[in-house]
Amino acid sequence: MKKSIFFICLSLLLASCSCKQDALQQRIDALTTGAPFSMPAIQLPQFAQRSINLSECPGTAPDGTVLCTEAIRQAIDELNAQGGGTLVIPEGIWLTGPIELKSNVRLHTERGALVLFSDDFGLYPIIETSFEGVNTRRCLSPLNAHDAENIAITGQGTFNGQGDAWRPVKKSKLTDGQWKKKVQSGGVLSEDGKVWYPTEGARYAVSLCKDQNVPEDVKDEAEWEYIHAFLRPVMLSFVNCKNVLLEGVCFENSPAWNLHPLMCENVVLADLSVRNPWYSQNGDGVDVESCKNVVISGCTFDVGDDAICMKSGKNRDGRERGIAAENIVVDGCTVYHGHGGFVVGSEMSGGVKNVSVQHCLFEGTDVGLRFKSTRGRGGVVENIYVKHIGMTDIPNEALLFDLFYGGKGAGEETDEEIAARMGSSVPPVTEETPAFRDIVIEDVVCRGAKRPIYFNGLPEMPIRNVTLRHIRMTGGDNSQFNRTENLVIEDVEINKVKIKN
Repeated sequence: MKKSIFFICLSLLLASCSCKQDALQQRIDALTTGAPFSMPAIQLPQFAQRSINLSECPGTAPDGTVLCTEAIRQAIDELNAQGGGTLVIPEGIWLTGPIELKSNVRLHTERGALVLFSDDFGLYPIIETSFEGVNTRRCLSPLNAHDAENIAITGQGTFNGQGDAWRPVKKSKLTDGQWKKKVQSGGVLSEDGKVWYPTEGARYAVSLCKDQNVPEDVKDEAEWEYIHAFLRPVMLSFVNCKNVLLEGVCFENSPAWNLHPLMCENVVLADLSVRNPWYSQNGDGVDVESCKNVVISGCTFDVGDDAICMKSGKNRDGRERGIAAENIVVDGCTVYHGHGGFVVGSEMSGGVKNVSVQHCLFEGTDVGLRFKSTRGRGGVVENIYVKHIGMTDIPNEALLFDLFYGGKGAGEETDEEIAARMGSSVPPVTEETPAFRDIVIEDVVCRGAKRPIYFNGLPEMPIRNVTLRHIRMTGGDNSQFNRTENLVIEDVEINKVKIKN
C-alpha cells in the first residue's frame, strides 16, 4: 500500500514538473528571441521518467547525522547507467560529502529538503581546476560535474555549503559577541588578532598568495595538504557541461563563490535564491565564466561579494583559454547585499560579448552596475545592453567603469598623477590591454548613491562608445568621466540636473 501511494505521489510530482518546465521553456524562448543580438534557442534538458527516492536508499537518514555520500553516488551512477532519470531528495536534513552530477540525471529537492554538506575538509580532495580565472588547485566542490550533458538541480529545497567552517573572517565585520563565539569555536588568529582562520595552514597560505587568493610556489604535495583548508571550493562547479538547468532551489553559505559554470553551453538559472552572509569573503552569487548561451531569470541574490558576474579567465591563462562569455541574458533579478549587482570582470581576459541585462533591481548593493579590469588582463568587453534597472541606497557607485581595479574600490588617480607615476609615459597597447566598448545603458533609476557615475579608463585605452540614455539618479555630486571617448549622453539627470556630453 505504501509503495502504491509513493508511486502515485511520484507520478503527480513528475507531471507537475513537466507543466512547470513547459512554462519555463516559454519564458526562456521569449527572452532569447527578444535579445538585442542574435542568440540561438536554448532547449531545457529533458529526463527519463525513471526515478529514485533518496529515502528508499540503504544507509541514509533525514536527520542530519548520517553521511549519505555513498548512497547518493550509487543512485546517480545507477540512473546514469540506465539512461538517466531523477534522484528525488525528500523533506529532511541530508548530510553528505561532495555530489558529482552525471549526464541525463536531475536532482529534484522537495519542499523542506536540506542538503547539508559536511564541514569535514578531508572529504573534499585537492584537484586541478580554475579559480579566480587562473589554473590552480582547489578542493573538490560540494556540487560538481565535468563534461556532463543534460543535467539539472530543481525543486524547492536548499543546498548549504557550511562555508563558515572554511572562510577566514575579519573581526571588523562581526559584532563583539559574534567574534567571541568565532574565536571560541577553534581555529587561529592572524598575528595582529584581526582575522580568524580555520587552521594554521590556512593562515600560512595567505603568505603564498601574490595576487588575490591563489597560492603560488607551493613546494610539494605535503605543503598542498598543509594548506588544504585554505583551498576553499566554490559550492557548485560545472565544467565543460552542456544543457544545464538550475531552477527553484536555494544555494547558501558557500565556502567561496556560490555558483560557477565554467566553459559550459546552454545554461539556465531560473527562480533561484542565492545567499551568503554579507561578510563572506569571496562569497559571490554566480560567476558565469567562458560560457555560451546563458539565461539568468527571476533569481534573488543576497551575498558577500559580486552577485551576478561575467568572467572569462585572467591574464595569460584566460587569453590562452581564449573562450569568451557570450550570448547571455539576465532578466528580472534582485540583488540585496553584494559588492556589485551586475558585474563584468575583473577576470575578462577571454572577452565578454553579447550580454543583455534588463528589469533588475539592486537594493543596498555596494555598486549597482560594475565594470572592472586592469592592465595585464587583455580581452575585449563589447556589445553589452543594460535596460530597465532600478537601484536604491547604493553605498558607492551606481554605475562604475574602473580600469584600474586592484581588488578594492574604484581607482582615484587623475591623469596628472598617472603621468607622474609613470614618468609621463603611457604604455603601448598590447595583448595585455583590456578594452571596453560598444555598451548601451538606458532607462535606469537610482534613488541614492554615494557617487552616481564614475568612468575611469586607461590613458592608452579609453572606454569607448558608451551610450547613456533616459537615466535619473540622485546622490552625490561627484560624478566623473575620465579617459572616455565617443560617450553619448541623452536625457540623463543627476540630482535633477541635466548632464551633457
